[in-house]
Amino acid sequence: MSENNFLAERFEANRVHLRAVAYRMLGSRSEAEDAVQEAWLRLGRTDSEDIKNLGGWLTTVVARICLDMLRARKSRREEQLSPLTPEPAADNENGEEEIADSVGAALLIVLDTLSPAERLAFVLHDMFAVPFEEIAPIVGREPAAARQLASRARRRVQGASAKSETEMPVADLSRQREVVDAFLAASKLGDFEALLTVLDPEVVFRADATAVKMGGPAELRGAEAVANTFKGRAQAAQPAVVDGAMAVAVVFGGRLRIVLELRIEGDRITGIHAIADPDRIKAFDVAILDT
Repeated sequence: MSENNFLAERFEANRVHLRAVAYRMLGSRSEAEDAVQEAWLRLGRTDSEDIKNLGGWLTTVVARICLDMLRARKSRREEQLSPLTPEPAADNENGEEEIADSVGAALLIVLDTLSPAERLAFVLHDMFAVPFEEIAPIVGREPAAARQLASRARRRVQGASAKSETEMPVADLSRQREVVDAFLAASKLGDFEALLTVLDPEVVFRADATAVKMGGPAELRGAEAVANTFKGRAQAAQPAVVDGAMAVAVVFGGRLRIVLELRIEGDRITGIHAIADPDRIKAFDVAILDT
């Protein structure tokens, strides 16, 4: 067997693991496949005799590639205020789950709020048991600093998971994201009937003083009144995670101007609170999601 064929077989034996690492890092099947393919290309350009542990080497290479992709993505988001929406795991051609253990879209949404280095440290250590001594060179830190990155990420993930039901727990983020997407789509299209289906009949809308000065109503009650107000609007609105809960972020002029805190019960919105006060907005932990 030629050396190239031998390396190809060993690479294929690691592909599922590498795809799982990349998917958790990136939250995108297509980008995960790109990262794994790039690792294969880099392997072809490397003297295999210098690689003592191929599985570990490939994991490190994929992690570095994903870190670069996350940093590039973060740079684009800072310009566009538009993070990537995580893609759900899919089945492969063999009908087996592509990702070895369950990774819900809700968890991926929370992971998407971490910094690239935090996400890498958390994913590699907490999900794949990679020692901090091996993580440190990837993120350019000492092992102790890499441990702190993972610890901060862990607190963020655990904090989101510990939200009470009234604060929209992380387990419900995926379902509530569907409600928010339906609300924004109906609003932007001016579909009054679709708005009524996503709004509770007794929905209450309230706005802070700053939002009222911007031309909005102080308070509205009932689905028809709220639907009429949002019909044909929300063109600058995007789904967001605000302090661990699904919300709506209104961005224009390159700045976050308004946060719509939502109360969602079942598949309907029962409350909307518009917050435009700059000081309050600065205090929020906001992750704007792609539409």
